[in-house]
Amino acid sequence: MRTPMMLAGAALALTLAGCAAGPMEPQNGVGLAEGETAYQGSLPCRNCAGIDLDVRLQGEERSSMEARTFTLQASYREHPQNPPDENYAGNWEVLSGTATDPDATVYELTPDGEGQIYYFLKLDEQTLELIDPQRRRFQNSDMLRLRRL
Repeated sequence: MRTPMMLAGAALALTLAGCAAGPMEPQNGVGLAEGETAYQGSLPCRNCAGIDLDVRLQGEERSSMEARTFTLQASYREHPQNPPDENYAGNWEVLSGTATDPDATVYELTPDGEGQIYYFLKLDEQTLELIDPQRRRFQNSDMLRLRRL
């Protein structure tokens, strides 16, 4: 069991108390490929100073499934075991509705090969929020947000 299990465990542990650092510094779209949208943020971590996430979406909500790809990089800050960065790539899908809002837009990121599926609620054009697989928001939802670059 490699570090993907650590990230899966970290996502599940987000409902527990953790220490969160502020979001990563935005780069104002610098270094983005054409048609790419990037989001960054820092998630709470029970055993470290935070998990920095960088999510890059290629394609648009109306694009074909093949045109909607993503990369996700997770970096653990000040973790006692100093795990390597985790990198995932795959396709993303647009889902409608959450447990409390049938009109909400949710992005489902499915990695190629091994890795957990990620669910992000689109709060607005600038903000995604990590939610659980049942499309419910976590109790500490304000600490689980990624901001658009």
